[in-house]
Amino acid sequence: MALEWVVLGYAAGAEAIMLLFLTLPGLDVLRRGLVAVVRSALKPLLAVVPFCLFLLADIYWKYEMRPTCEEEHACTPSEHVRHQKSIIKSQRNALLIGSALLLYWLLFSVTGLLVRINQLNQRIDKLKRSE
Repeated sequence: MALEWVVLGYAAGAEAIMLLFLTLPGLDVLRRGLVAVVRSALKPLLAVVPFCLFLLADIYWKYEMRPTCEEEHACTPSEHVRHQKSIIKSQRNALLIGSALLLYWLLFSVTGLLVRINQLNQRIDKLKRSE
């Protein structure tokens, strides 16, 4: 299962880099090309959403199927440490899922806003030329 988390981490990193480039001031010359590239990448990146839901289901299944220590059978210290590490990894992975979904939503929203701003600027230019 480690490969899935690596893929999700790379996808979240790519989303973060694209979002950073779109929102950096001073890149107005490159912005039109960046918006075109990001818009073309949004559809393939949409695969992040069902992938995150699958990984979230995996976390839930592992949580439900974790071994429990019954009162008559006490856990050994090594089992207890392994259980705590598993909980921490699950929390880290849930945070990665949340950040990937949030970054995709932000990227989608910012790209839509930049496209709309570009359309409005074109309308303003057209109205100025017609006057």
